[in-house]
Amino acid sequence: MPVLDLPGRSIEFADRGRGEPVILLHCSGSSGAQWRGLADRLEPRMRTLAPDLTGYGRSGAWPGDTRDFSLAHEAAAVLALLDRIDEPAHLVGHSYGGAVALHVARRWPEAVRSLTVIEPVALHLLREREDTPEDGPVVREIRAVADGVLHAVDAGTLEAGYGRFVDYWGGPGAWAAVPGHKREALARQLPKVALDFQAIFGEPATLADFRTLDLPTLVLQGGATRAPTRRVCELLAATLPDVHRKVIEGAGHMLPLTHRAEVEARIAAHLEAHARQETLEPA
Repeated sequence: MPVLDLPGRSIEFADRGRGEPVILLHCSGSSGAQWRGLADRLEPRMRTLAPDLTGYGRSGAWPGDTRDFSLAHEAAAVLALLDRIDEPAHLVGHSYGGAVALHVARRWPEAVRSLTVIEPVALHLLREREDTPEDGPVVREIRAVADGVLHAVDAGTLEAGYGRFVDYWGGPGAWAAVPGHKREALARQLPKVALDFQAIFGEPATLADFRTLDLPTLVLQGGATRAPTRRVCELLAATLPDVHRKVIEGAGHMLPLTHRAEVEARIAAHLEAHARQETLEPA
């Protein structure tokens, strides 16, 4: 796999296909391999670049002071990819990857051709609503999840903490369904999951910052998802000027895996609708 050399760390990424570029950003605890099926689908007409985000897959861990880690640091890999391809790209992000994609699109909209976010954990968008009767319980719910991750890291109970994290997003029994030989390796990622939460809650952007983000945006949401991401999707759909929100009935937060065919079809249709016409013409 090709490698991006960033200060103090390396980021590996898959680079497949030819044509208009699409950057694919995975969720916490995953890797760029999450997008192999979508890359297969797009490869005949688009170029896909799927990095392993910091501390995941084959990419290096965050080398600096963990107290300083932010979405801007994570987004450095996306900016390096944009520099490498030297043209605007479509951004697709799931969960934590969706929060990173939103950060990049807000800061560098001229580098983005279209945006797709799937259950983005842009929880900072709930910050101004933390004291409201409607959203206060939602914020407290997700902060409890983040606090549980941090407590498990501090206590060294990584496997138990990672299991609770997986069951929150995947539903009861999701962790039990993971083969035993994979659990230890996954659990070692919990400190990075804690950093992901830190980066999300520390992001300074508010909903007002997205009102002028005039990019064609697809927001995909699971109909049976958790309240925090449901609320984020609702707020984005009510704020972004050029947005289409689609709810996948019966799906939860992990819909790119559980409802892969429908999710990939929706993403592909959005990308094709907003690609340059010559990208879609056969060679």
